[in-house]
Amino acid sequence: MPSTLPAQEGANPRDRSRARAWGLHVLYRWESAGAGETILQALSRVLQTRRVAPRRVAYLELVLETLQDHLPEVDRALQGALENWRLERLSVMDRSILRLACTELLFLEDIPPKVSIQEGIHLAEAYGGKDSPRFVNGVLDALYKSSRV
Repeated sequence: MPSTLPAQEGANPRDRSRARAWGLHVLYRWESAGAGETILQALSRVLQTRRVAPRRVAYLELVLETLQDHLPEVDRALQGALENWRLERLSVMDRSILRLACTELLFLEDIPPKVSIQEGIHLAEAYGGKDSPRFVNGVLDALYKSSRV
């Protein structure tokens, strides 16, 4: 069931972009911890130790809570969009970027799909390897096309 954003919270596109970067930070921490904590526990630890602007926290919480609630569905959708790759074989950064963008594409109806894809590409440019932006674009485009059928 798609979620909607609270009326005023996280409405600024720049704040959502920054929240996505924080989301990537949280997911990296979560994966590094192994099975020792949930995504929301990793978020809590990050919020305790890092200074995240309060206006970005609402969207950060929304996207990560949605991801945690739908992680198996997100991973299945991504696996279906990957050609000749397995999700667990991707770098932590690429996998995390794809999970964030896929969560938006499938479950956050207030975010236009093209925005989610473009933001995923920007994260890949900033935090991924040299081939990450093109790879992320291809996977998200395939996911978007298959979800519209």
